[in-house]
Amino acid sequence: MHHITLRIHEGHLFVTIDGDDWLLDTGTPTSFGRKQSFKIEGQNFSIPSSYIGLTAAQLSGYVDHPTAGIIGADVLNNFDILIDVKGEKVSFSTEQITLDGEPLEIAEFMGIPIVQANISGTDRRMFFDTGAQISYFQDESLDTFPAAGVLTDFYPGIGNFQTETYWVNATIGNLRYELRCGSLPGVLGMTLMMARTEGIIGNEILHDRIVGYSPRRQMLVIA
Repeated sequence: MHHITLRIHEGHLFVTIDGDDWLLDTGTPTSFGRKQSFKIEGQNFSIPSSYIGLTAAQLSGYVDHPTAGIIGADVLNNFDILIDVKGEKVSFSTEQITLDGEPLEIAEFMGIPIVQANISGTDRRMFFDTGAQISYFQDESLDTFPAAGVLTDFYPGIGNFQTETYWVNATIGNLRYELRCGSLPGVLGMTLMMARTEGIIGNEILHDRIVGYSPRRQMLVIA
């Protein structure tokens, strides 16, 4: 098992590999960065220098932090992963990691995990995106929830965008959350429709819990 330092900055999760900080992002299908390769758990991964036109230099500006690039689903899905935000570490293993907690079955679209969340009494398919600092809910009822202010976010291929946010009560498995949810601009919203999903669960569900992500077994465990 390979343990890597994890830190949160302005709502984004960064792992440190060989002195460089990388954005940990289950919501991006393809890793990229200013280095041609990196190693995790003894495996070497070669990566492109950009994704949908986004480079590491541009990414660093968007997240306001010097960043070597994004470690995305194409790399993450080779491992069982234990994410411990409070303990400031992420553990990668090619073997099965066991964790006592709330087990959730996950689906996937282009390698990106999909979980089920219940909002307003209805089950919704939602992407699980550790690269998202807040959650998103593409539903016309969003503005009926308590307002949480305007937030600026970014997305590869889109750049910066602003969204009104709202406090949305959601149940994931047997766990209850109050999620800060925005809405995605048109092109991104259409991507959700392609995957038959209704939004994104961001990394806010990780902050006070240890989470096991096992994409090869289609399982997420929240402890």
